[in-house]
Amino acid sequence: MSSPKVLFGFHAVGVRLKTAPKSIVEIYFDPSRRDARMRQFVDKVNEAGVRLIEADGMRLAKIAGGHGHQGVAARVQEIKQVHSLDELLENLEAANAELPAEQRTQPLILVLDGVTDPHNLGACLRVADGAGAHCVIAPKDHAAGINATVAKVASGAAETVPYFMVTNLARTLNELKERNIWIIGTSDQATHNLYQVDLKGPVALVLGAEGDGMRQLTAKTCDQLVSIPMQGAVESLNVSVASGVCLYEALRQRSVPTN
Repeated sequence: MSSPKVLFGFHAVGVRLKTAPKSIVEIYFDPSRRDARMRQFVDKVNEAGVRLIEADGMRLAKIAGGHGHQGVAARVQEIKQVHSLDELLENLEAANAELPAEQRTQPLILVLDGVTDPHNLGACLRVADGAGAHCVIAPKDHAAGINATVAKVASGAAETVPYFMVTNLARTLNELKERNIWIIGTSDQATHNLYQVDLKGPVALVLGAEGDGMRQLTAKTCDQLVSIPMQGAVESLNVSVASGVCLYEALRQRSVPTN
């Protein structure tokens, strides 16, 4: 069995408590916090039968590797997730094969090219979970990995959204194309905007880091480029905000009843 990892913050620990309580080894909490949020949290831990340990702020900071723990940290075992992008897509295809066409779930994938800041990655995972994206993909040599900061900012989504770091992003995008997934990248140079394209089919949305954007090869590999309309003085959005705009437009389009 792998050694336990650490989660901290109400959201990250709370999601694990809700989705996989048996994977939690122990939870540490600051007894000096007596507010309603902490009391409700402790009640939920006790209801789940998870071991609860009192710890002062200094001990929690040591466990969490910093002071942003909100008085809560947990040691947890890894949860088994799908091991590869191929496995995830094959599982989705198998599930869809048993459903009538109108009930099938079309792949919705977020691709991040050059997002190296863990706070941005955590926020992207959170919005991907909220919009129902099936996974997030990033290049190994040009991306942040999952760590405690990412997990905290993701508010539990690092536990629920598969995150695949791939060796060759352009090759992976071409493999998605072979599965009839349309690759749509974002660029302020695009001739069409986000609201002019059809996102109801199988789609991978590709976003680059704020400022630099996608790398040139990534942009060339996309089937289509779209812009996000900017009506004010600022020229671009933070990548996590842009991810939210794009993913929720896809969700909106897919939620509109077809006649």
